[in-house]
Amino acid sequence: MTKHRLTDQQARRVAAQRTHSGIDPNDAGEAGVVIASYGKQVLVEHDNQQRTLCHLRAHLTPPVAGDQVIWAPSEETGVISALIERRNVLERPDIRGRLRPIAANIDLMLVVFAPEPAPQPHLLDRYLVAAAYIDVEPVLVLNKADLITGTALTDQLAVYAALGYRTLITDHSMPHAQDLMEVIGDDTLILVGQSGVGKSSLIQRLLPNVAIRVGALSVVADKGRHTTTTTELFPLPQGGRLIDSPGVRDFGLSHLPIEEVERGFREFQALLGHCRFRDCRHQSEPGCALLNAVSEGVISP
Repeated sequence: MTKHRLTDQQARRVAAQRTHSGIDPNDAGEAGVVIASYGKQVLVEHDNQQRTLCHLRAHLTPPVAGDQVIWAPSEETGVISALIERRNVLERPDIRGRLRPIAANIDLMLVVFAPEPAPQPHLLDRYLVAAAYIDVEPVLVLNKADLITGTALTDQLAVYAALGYRTLITDHSMPHAQDLMEVIGDDTLILVGQSGVGKSSLIQRLLPNVAIRVGALSVVADKGRHTTTTTELFPLPQGGRLIDSPGVRDFGLSHLPIEEVERGFREFQALLGHCRFRDCRHQSEPGCALLNAVSEGVISP
């Protein structure tokens, strides 16, 4: 991998941030990308895929996988002196409702689901809305295709494909991950989906030389046990980068304004603003354009 370089605009932003933080803008430092964050320590990849464990300067916002940073070596490890402004950041509320960043500077979101465990109701839509909110292209990946029985899941995938979403059906019998690499290209993607859908197995196909433990499905509530605990970034041998996030048991959108949630549904775009009442909540109001479209079969319920 080539050395990480800053654009002129990024360099100006970093200089301003360093000055604001009391750091001499002339201090030596180079660009790197965050591989993983472990509390007060951050693993940074820099030129020629070298990795250095770094500490943060005081008052810096803790980075996440995908963040670009300015760092410099110290006596034992390294020190991060500045964070480069993010293009986007994926966040989700924690159990207390506080927003927690998951990953930054994402191009693609691969939303993985499978016949087992069965998809949680509306979880796919939550991911799609989240992707739209941060301007990231989603790709729906139906994994474990060899376990498919009936047509319910493929029919569901066809509904999303008709809306213009990119889709992919895959399973473990497809070696070398060529089908996935054609989707990824040189982009940075995040791999998301509930636990047990085979994200780790997909990563093993993309990174055959990286040992990632594949967890067995939990018998409790049909939810997979978490087999990873930290979001990590992996450079792909054929180009691009992959960000793997821990298994998601829930992905709420309560932190988004209702208008952003509505805009996240592509099939709503032509209908928004056409309800009889301006404050329509699309529940049971008369003259609701969305409800009428559902009853007429124009959009899927």
